[in-house]
Amino acid sequence: MARADVALSLIHVNDGEDRAMADRPTTGVTPFLTVRDRRGREALAFYEKAFGAAVVERNVAEDGERLMQASLRINGGWVMLSDEFPEWTGRAAPPPEGVTLHLQVDDADRWAARAVAAGAVLTMPVAAQFWGDRYGQVVDPFGHRWSIGSPVR
Repeated sequence: MARADVALSLIHVNDGEDRAMADRPTTGVTPFLTVRDRRGREALAFYEKAFGAAVVERNVAEDGERLMQASLRINGGWVMLSDEFPEWTGRAAPPPEGVTLHLQVDDADRWAARAVAAGAVLTMPVAAQFWGDRYGQVVDPFGHRWSIGSPVR
């Protein structure tokens, strides 16, 4: 059950740059990841290193620690994330299940290797598939599954 008495106060952080509304997702479907155990900032650093993410916006909760919301650009698409806030829902966020985030890239082998070097676990080695892509999967340190594909050359 959500608590109605929890006050919401955000500290907007944009690293000294003013962002135009065009720098935010406006249409389509944008995945919004919940990161457990107050590891949101760690997740931002991982996605920058593993997938070349650009952090466009960060909003920090009034506790000064947890990420209320962050917007990232990864390979031309948007991903948003936040730390979990069990005080709003009365429970911790469940482990991520049932969702795979797909990256269609120029070189799946290179992207998968970079993700593994950054700390992801390779769960399906990149290999040529019957549908014409090289394809593999990794799980990031926060439990989110990513598939990575590129055309067979």
